[in-house]
Amino acid sequence: MIVYLKRLYQWVLHWADTPYGTPALFLLAVAESSFFPVPPDVLLIVLCLSRNRKAFNYAAVCTVGSVLGGMLGFLIGMNFWEIGKEILFHYVKEDTFNQVREYFLRYQAWAIAIAGFTPIPYKVFTISAGFFRVDFTVFLIASTLSRGARFFAVATLIYLFGPPIKDFIDRYFNLLTYLFVLLLIAGFVVIKYLL
Repeated sequence: MIVYLKRLYQWVLHWADTPYGTPALFLLAVAESSFFPVPPDVLLIVLCLSRNRKAFNYAAVCTVGSVLGGMLGFLIGMNFWEIGKEILFHYVKEDTFNQVREYFLRYQAWAIAIAGFTPIPYKVFTISAGFFRVDFTVFLIASTLSRGARFFAVATLIYLFGPPIKDFIDRYFNLLTYLFVLLLIAGFVVIKYLL
């Protein structure tokens, strides 16, 4: 399995060296949000490093693709559960799925927003959101904000700091994710008490 994933990873990266890097990034972002195992960040980082001035264009392409893929995952979960279940339980165990269900019941938008930014496979949440009939507007807004924040943060860091930031992102990705979640929660708390 590890060998297979490594080959898949290399196959994804090879698109950066072709004229089809941008369409490949878009399709990868669509696929990753609904069924594919390799996150689009790997290709996004390589493209941003190779063409620094287009970093924000790549982040936008990645965001749009990811949100559209999330909508596809939502559709799969809502209308094609037998297919969705096969995809979902390839990534998580049934008891994890039940925990995700609890998150959706309690925190709808929070669950989607946090999942959109974290290393948790996003397809787990998109398919589950459809299955649990999460409000689609809430799903769409939370997906757009969280996925956009994730991809534009990567693009901004690479635009500002260039190649050295790639190692920093790789090394501290989980820590950066937790920091983002804390800032997101703080933002919602401030909004709640100010409004």
